[in-house]
Amino acid sequence: MSPPPPVPPEFRAAIDDALELLKDRPAPTAPVTTGQPLPSLLEQCRDTLARGRAQQPPVRLLHHMACTGGTLISRCLAALPNVRLLSEVDPLSTLGQEGRFAPTDMLRLARLASRPVDRETEIELFHAALSVILRDSTARGLDLVLRDHAHSQFCHGPAVEDRPGLYALVAEAQPVCAALTVRHPVDSYLALQASGWMHFTPATIEEYARRYLAFLDAHATLEPLHYEAFVAAPETGLATLCDRLGLRFDPGALDRFDGVILSGDSGRTGATIAARPRRPVSEALVRACAQSPSYAALCDRLGYVADPLLPPL
Repeated sequence: MSPPPPVPPEFRAAIDDALELLKDRPAPTAPVTTGQPLPSLLEQCRDTLARGRAQQPPVRLLHHMACTGGTLISRCLAALPNVRLLSEVDPLSTLGQEGRFAPTDMLRLARLASRPVDRETEIELFHAALSVILRDSTARGLDLVLRDHAHSQFCHGPAVEDRPGLYALVAEAQPVCAALTVRHPVDSYLALQASGWMHFTPATIEEYARRYLAFLDAHATLEPLHYEAFVAAPETGLATLCDRLGLRFDPGALDRFDGVILSGDSGRTGATIAARPRRPVSEALVRACAQSPSYAALCDRLGYVADPLLPPL
């Protein structure tokens, strides 16, 4: 193999000049550090998503136990201008689903399919439906309110169901404003008996109060509004709920609520909002209340008079 040809002198001179220029060039400046790591692309995407959600209109949620005056209060809210209220919502409830014919209920049909969907898919179906109804409500200038059906989770079956409730499910996907209303447990317990809605066992005041406390624990961040205070001063009560739910208050709703028909009405009718006398209290119930630690704790927590023979507040 022959040796490589010699480098011409003018090329060698050009190379030497280039090397000299490189020697005179200063070293690259070290990157400026702030002491804090730059946010990752994933974190920036999450921040952008959070800002987008914050700009979305909230879903308003109304929580209460059965037979606590929730239908009356919901009718008043539904009578407000530009409110769209969906009554008795609990996406994961299995109460009242004994039949198999449900041509308009996609979630129920998916449960009854030849290969039923799992819990995660049920939640996805709910989120998809909620997104559609919220988008339509917003486009029409309506405020969407969902009335919870807490009875399904807390007062149905041998134990409180260990699953997400309405607040947790909605808050996963949408901004939320929520309100909580309560009633003296003796009155709601007696109303459940009269309506034939004692869906829990044992059907004692102790068991009912224990479940009521679990319901309050699940909504511990919400300040309760007493039903008794609402019927004593409806305009003040409705204004309080509007403030908590971010709705425009209109006292005229109290003149229109009787025209609103909702599910879950346990007996109250008419256009007059006023306190009703307590149903008769048996001696056995008086004794049971006196011996129930959960009932005593519940009354104390909600600020009610525990003696069932005395006024509630």
